[in-house]
Amino acid sequence: MVVSYSVKILLIEDNLASARLLQEFLAQAQSQEFTLVHVTRLGEAIQELSRCNYDVILLDLTLPDSQGLSSLPPLIGQAPSVPIVVLTNTNDEELAIEAVRQGAQDYLVKRQVNVDVLVRSLRYAIERKQVLESLRTVNETLQTRVEERTAELVKANELNQFKSEFVSMLSHDIRNPLNTILLAAGLLQNQDERLTKEKKLNHLQMIRSAIKNMAKLLDEVTFIGKADSGRLGYELICIDLEAFCRQMVEEVRLMASDKHLTLVFASCGQLDEALWDESLLRHILGNLLSNAIKYSLPGGIVRFELIGQEKTVIFRIQDSGIGIPQEDQKRLFQPFQRADNVGTIPGTGLGLAIVKKCVDAYGGEIIVNSQVEVGTTFTVTLPLLEA
Repeated sequence: MVVSYSVKILLIEDNLASARLLQEFLAQAQSQEFTLVHVTRLGEAIQELSRCNYDVILLDLTLPDSQGLSSLPPLIGQAPSVPIVVLTNTNDEELAIEAVRQGAQDYLVKRQVNVDVLVRSLRYAIERKQVLESLRTVNETLQTRVEERTAELVKANELNQFKSEFVSMLSHDIRNPLNTILLAAGLLQNQDERLTKEKKLNHLQMIRSAIKNMAKLLDEVTFIGKADSGRLGYELICIDLEAFCRQMVEEVRLMASDKHLTLVFASCGQLDEALWDESLLRHILGNLLSNAIKYSLPGGIVRFELIGQEKTVIFRIQDSGIGIPQEDQKRLFQPFQRADNVGTIPGTGLGLAIVKKCVDAYGGEIIVNSQVEVGTTFTVTLPLLEA
């Protein structure tokens, strides 16, 4: 890590000889400039942290006014963003693990400290704390976005009646990726030196994937919020609809192959170039095709039929999957509503709500015909605007 500024250290150590030795080590460091402020008591440290900002804390576990790990909570409470490196006279691995578990970033045994060990520990502590602070900021930002989008949605007339249910479901759906982030970050923090490079990369990938899932969920919520507040809008461009639909089929073909499904696309009727909103079409067809694949049984068939008429275009997507119970079909297009027979199949219950908003924006119509254990057919009819 290349740092162009002086790293400011708060040393909490009542042994003057140990303090002088650490000061000498830091003076010998050639790769980084350090500024050290030395106090001998925990109380002095708390006062110092209230007055000045520090980059890292070196904490002795044996102080006149505090013993052991009891020093950590008041320091973290006073300066939660400042990393802490614990100093001890004993090579106690259990104490080291407990110190990290309670919030320290690293652990040093005094008799094993030299210039390189000390400098490396300080750098790693700062880096780890920065990563954790970044994750915390991301989580807080995501939570803020959830609250903002939730507020927008519950203001919509048709969602007011189930405000509590909506918030509860959104919180539930976002909790899983948040827990993944917290678990992976905790493993990186608590077992950093024990993890292989491959394990660290796996944990980082878990974090990135969880953040991506949360971002997708929030984007879906945002989309519905815009639709309900009348801010959806659309931009018409000239599109070859048959070519566009074939492209949509190709984009989901890999997903279908994973379940050994057969994708069948057919078109008929008059399909000249016309004006369409590409984004709304992608939301409609992407969600319907993905659902057809998701709820199909392995080895089944998904059919996509495009029918051109004089003033309208019909999109018909049919699967031979689990089907939708009759009692669930009436609420299927409401946010966070899913059929009772989906079992462990993952989903947020937002996809069909988005499809309905897009169809409504076009002034079109969507019809569902389904039978449990037989399959489902969605038929979307949209008005045709000639180029």
